[in-house]
Amino acid sequence: MSQQRTASVGVLVLLLLGVVLVEDVESCSCQPAHPQQLFCSAEIVIRAKISGEKIVSPSNSSSPYMKMIQYEIKMIKMFKGFQKAKDIQYVYTPVFSSLCGVKLDSNNKAGYLLSGSMWSDGRISIGQCDLVESWDNLSLSQKKNLNYRYQMGCECRIYTCYSVPCASAGQHECLWTDWLLDNSLNGEQARQYACIRRSDSSCSWYRGGPPPEKDFQDFTDP
Repeated sequence: MSQQRTASVGVLVLLLLGVVLVEDVESCSCQPAHPQQLFCSAEIVIRAKISGEKIVSPSNSSSPYMKMIQYEIKMIKMFKGFQKAKDIQYVYTPVFSSLCGVKLDSNNKAGYLLSGSMWSDGRISIGQCDLVESWDNLSLSQKKNLNYRYQMGCECRIYTCYSVPCASAGQHECLWTDWLLDNSLNGEQARQYACIRRSDSSCSWYRGGPPPEKDFQDFTDP
């Protein structure tokens, strides 16, 4: 009787482990990142319109998990990656969202900001953990920052504050406090600010235009 009970417990543990593994496999997890961080970590950043799409798969694989969506694009402007690519006609993403694939609108020739990496064969890969956003959803500040301000701060470090106290580790760091103020990672700092290096080599938030309504500096007190 005890052996049967032990066997049943063992089966239950295996089933639970199987559920955990399936849930882990079927999810895409991305580290929270400010748009500038995504810009700086990307190899390619472009503005483009989506003109078509089709499913493609490697010739040496029949697995559905290896299938990719090939988006045909019309590149409007390149912000980063001039040394790697001159003209980009296609970008690729996994078919399944669980593998961090992204779904873009190819029916209305929608405009997007696309960032990603380049494979060894020259193809451009994009995913949920990259800076992929409808161009119309970007703020005016974000569009301006893409031209040079984000690049000016790529040597700076952006530190995400989730709770107080939250203090900067040094002069080369900007504190990102959107989560504390707005309970969102797409708050005012993400949409309006860039962390740039100043002439004295220190880093601080910069916003063009009127002064902010909120203060992002003092979060050292609980």
